[in-house]
Amino acid sequence: MNDMDVTSQDRATEQELSVVVPLYNEEESVGHLVAAICDAHEQAEAAAKQNGQAVTWELILVDDGSTDSTVQAANEACAEISLPTRVVTMNRNFGQTAAMQAGIDAACGELIATLDGDLQNDPADIPRMVDHLRANDLDLLVGKRAKRKDGLILRLIPSWIANRLIAKVTGVRIRDYGCSLKIYRASIIRQISLLGEMHRFIPAWIASVTHPSRIGEIDVNHSPRQFGQSKYGISRTIRVILDLVSVLFFLKYRARPGHFFGTVGLAVGAVGVVMMGIVMFSKLVVGEDIGTRPMFLLGGLAMLSSLQLICFGVLAEMLTRIYFDSSNNSTYSVRETHRNAASCNAGLLSSHSTGDLAHVPFRRAA
Repeated sequence: MNDMDVTSQDRATEQELSVVVPLYNEEESVGHLVAAICDAHEQAEAAAKQNGQAVTWELILVDDGSTDSTVQAANEACAEISLPTRVVTMNRNFGQTAAMQAGIDAACGELIATLDGDLQNDPADIPRMVDHLRANDLDLLVGKRAKRKDGLILRLIPSWIANRLIAKVTGVRIRDYGCSLKIYRASIIRQISLLGEMHRFIPAWIASVTHPSRIGEIDVNHSPRQFGQSKYGISRTIRVILDLVSVLFFLKYRARPGHFFGTVGLAVGAVGVVMMGIVMFSKLVVGEDIGTRPMFLLGGLAMLSSLQLICFGVLAEMLTRIYFDSSNNSTYSVRETHRNAASCNAGLLSSHSTGDLAHVPFRRAA
């Protein structure tokens, strides 16, 4: 399937769970992966039948511009199974985050599961994770890779540092941000748009539209890579740090950027005032020549920078207000509205009374 758009007919066929798998040069893995997902579905189906229930899954494979035979292998594997499956083929390699977003956009399920296509995540964990999410009324359940099978220097140590840094900065206490095996409520994950390489920070983004207490973590299996080579290296540490700065800004200051730039501007200005005060004391009291003193130049530069930052903050506030006023976006999100009998009889219906979630700044336009 080359078209990433989901038709109205697709949407009308609601699934309980959509399993989204981004693929990039995984021709040797994809057949084994599809078989493992089918086994997990049969496991969930058998458990549901014992309780007199039905389980409906769909599988969405997203090929992120692979240069090998991944698409062909995926189509061949999907032709042999009864599980509803779509293979979404990207025009080129856009990156894992974009591929994951494409799969989420194509998904029809009430819940959405994501996992890597390299067989390191175990699809057999999915039924257990779905049950845990429902039992604990969570919006996001993150897998924590138990006994992780990765290299110590290039993978484990950088991941350990990154996880603790991200948790410290964002306030979302997840021990394994890098695990791709996650279960989302579709109504929640569709409120954010995944850009750049932001898939590592999904729990933090989710915390911007739901309470962190509705984000859980559970141990999952992890296997060593069987085929191909890892797409990650030590260079990703730099990208994680840069992305973390962006996440911090948008999570805390997206609706009030003037506070961010104003705070920095006032701090820089205070330093400038102190430096200029020292210089003026030297000139007026001590009688020293200040024309060539570096502190005089730095103090003046700091005060000028302070003024520029404060003005930039005012402009950012104006742009933010224009953004919210001219779009359907809001600074808040409503889960549901409960009405008593009197309000129903009086016809007092709220625009959010159906239980649908309101739009928020990161929601992808329809």
